[in-house]
Amino acid sequence: MTGEPVKTSFRRMSVAPMLDWTDRHCRTFHRKMTKHAVLYTEMVTTGAILFGRGDYLHFNTHENPVALQLGGSDPQALAKCAKLAAERGYDEVNLNVGCPSDRVQNGRFGACLMGEPQLVADCIAAMKAEVTIPVTVKTRIGIDEQDSYEFLCALIEASHKVGCDDFIIHARKAWLKGLSPKENREVPPLDYPRVYQLKKDYPQLDLSLNGGVNTIADSLAHLAHLDGVMIGREAYSNPFILSEVDERIYGDTACTLSRHDVVRSMYGYIEDEMRQGANFWHIARHMLGIFQGQPGARGFRRHLSENGHGKQADLAVMDKALSFVPE
Repeated sequence: MTGEPVKTSFRRMSVAPMLDWTDRHCRTFHRKMTKHAVLYTEMVTTGAILFGRGDYLHFNTHENPVALQLGGSDPQALAKCAKLAAERGYDEVNLNVGCPSDRVQNGRFGACLMGEPQLVADCIAAMKAEVTIPVTVKTRIGIDEQDSYEFLCALIEASHKVGCDDFIIHARKAWLKGLSPKENREVPPLDYPRVYQLKKDYPQLDLSLNGGVNTIADSLAHLAHLDGVMIGREAYSNPFILSEVDERIYGDTACTLSRHDVVRSMYGYIEDEMRQGANFWHIARHMLGIFQGQPGARGFRRHLSENGHGKQADLAVMDKALSFVPE
């Protein structure tokens, strides 16, 4: 299927923000396989952006469309960060109202903010006053014992009243105590019908679903009910799934690169980054899953993992790793 892209939500498919994973190297790699999917940064706290020593907003224009996910609960700080993000060329600013880790809770942001819908609305209003790019919310369906449909609607309505029309719903609740972040991604049951109901009750909103989406077929099934789908761990562990997105999700020209082509298309980027001091492994680690399910994949992963860490590691390591996988 080729021709004009489907006229629909630009966030019809996105790759979830994943801490320690979706950095700019990962996003550059993912962009080789899809030009349409929206890519998200890792969650970045307002404190890191405003007071940190590094440039936490750096990204390359070839990554667009890119959304910055912010962690914070101070409206003024979030507004400053949103303005900086818009000035730097981000396509969207997203507020994290879904992360359940202790570290996030101690900072009074993430999933615990679900219990403070008016504060979330104040944060959204402050950001929207500073930028014209979309300001969105990523949330769970509930926290702890506060998991009624009415509880979720209260959060949505408060933010919608101040102009937020775009929500990404992780279709699980979060347990703030007793479960690790990893367990919170797996243990609470998925409740897709609740997210579908939200779209029926608020048809004017742009609603995307996150959680348990592992295939393009899964995505298309959800898109029969919703505006967008956000894929997470599967896009990282099996990244070549993204090569199907432009054709099957957006109705545009298919990605024509083979898995080997995708890897080699990263060579120029890796060389440029290493000339500027980047470590080979910091880029190559994101590519471990490219041959998932293919003959030779284990040899590829093993060689890259065993030889990609040293200071002397370079593209020769990648070339050798590729030799384990027949073309």
